[in-house]
Amino acid sequence: MTNLQPTPRRSWPDYRAVWRWHFYAGLFCIPFVIVLSISGAIYLFKQEIEDAIEYSQNHLTDIAAPREVDAQIEAALKANPEATFASYELPRTITSAARVLVKQHGVTDRCYVHPTSLAVIHQVHEQDRFMRLIFRIHGELMLGDRGSYLVELAASWTLVMLLSGLFLWWPRNAKGLGGVLYPRLLGAKNIFWRDLHGVFGMWISAFAILLLVSGLPWSKFWGDYFRTMRQLTGTAVTQQDWSNGSEKRAARRSSGDHEGHTGARGNRGEDKPVDLAGVNRVAEVARGLNLAHPVLISPPQRGGTNWTVKSMAANRPLRTTIVVDSSTGAIVSREDFSDRHWVDQVVGYGIALHEGALFGRLNQLLGLLTAAGLVLLGASGVVMWWRRREAGSLGAPKALTASRWSTVLALVILALGIYLPLFGLSLVVVLLLEWSVLRRIPAARKWLSLDEPGSVPVVSTAEELSAGVLATEGKR
Repeated sequence: MTNLQPTPRRSWPDYRAVWRWHFYAGLFCIPFVIVLSISGAIYLFKQEIEDAIEYSQNHLTDIAAPREVDAQIEAALKANPEATFASYELPRTITSAARVLVKQHGVTDRCYVHPTSLAVIHQVHEQDRFMRLIFRIHGELMLGDRGSYLVELAASWTLVMLLSGLFLWWPRNAKGLGGVLYPRLLGAKNIFWRDLHGVFGMWISAFAILLLVSGLPWSKFWGDYFRTMRQLTGTAVTQQDWSNGSEKRAARRSSGDHEGHTGARGNRGEDKPVDLAGVNRVAEVARGLNLAHPVLISPPQRGGTNWTVKSMAANRPLRTTIVVDSSTGAIVSREDFSDRHWVDQVVGYGIALHEGALFGRLNQLLGLLTAAGLVLLGASGVVMWWRRREAGSLGAPKALTASRWSTVLALVILALGIYLPLFGLSLVVVLLLEWSVLRRIPAARKWLSLDEPGSVPVVSTAEELSAGVLATEGKR
């Protein structure tokens, strides 16, 4: 008797394995993705938020002729008798308070000095400023280097989640653009959630991957890994323009990159005090350079007269570092962004993109939409997982036998493991745990769907569609 049932076409051999790891990546990453997306979206508007918080310090009404810079610095030091001078930030406008950064007891304070009356009208620990708190949440979850490792691990698995999601989304048997380029909002609930997850994931993946990759140099483990690779390849520089690891990064950012400079008072075993009279000439030179704000003036090395003037613009291609001889006002050296090693330039462009500063409002908008899209992906993924999971089961796709793994998939995983070492190490740990322990525990095998290896799915499986899976290869 003739069999009238159509022969189902087999799916790609790696589909089940990719789907399973996409599920596990999402399960681990979603809480971190939501926290990092929200904190990152806030940080995109760092300048606008700080301007609002410091409105009163930026709009002084009783301004007359401003006093000299050295007098402003002395006023901050007088209000903090045990402090040493760290750096001075040039006022953005004539109505802005002067910002003087001082260090005392291992803490950097930002003093807002009235430029005419020399009164310290506000003072705050640099690390207690609102945007610094957001920065620490985003970069280390307020947990120091341990948090930096955790954020890096989550970012690595999020990259895997996005790449595997694109693989699952790829329209191998598409009929029409519905479910491929736009979600079918009027379809069944299962199709609605699947399309919402897959289509939005497709649209934001490219920029999200750029944001994740550009953030890696800040992380502790990958940053050290990157530095080592640069040393091995002969592309390292004496001092890079960013720092990795929470404590070093926070200290560097909060003090305006003034490590190696002497405090103005020279106490606590330091050399003779810096002659602050020279800072007036340096400030005059700095004003004439029209550098991108914020512009920091830092004191010289011990016993020297060379002060450092540095633009710390969020748009890093605008940054410039200039060394000025305070005794003559002559410019000793100048380093623009274009003078840096090409690797540092690439990283600088990436960091500016990551912070929403590279191409203005459009960069901020793209970053905001990407952050919102990642939150939507996380929420829709949770909904689909909850709808498809069975009682007593995690709801993971069934495991695939090792023989199903293709050489291409193995090579891709190897490449990702080399590029993202924390991902590679964690993957090895998970696989060893699954193969050596979890498969030996019946309850764990059942909960993780390890009892029976799943077969390669076929195209157009209505059962999977109706179950509301995270991703399926049915006709779109």
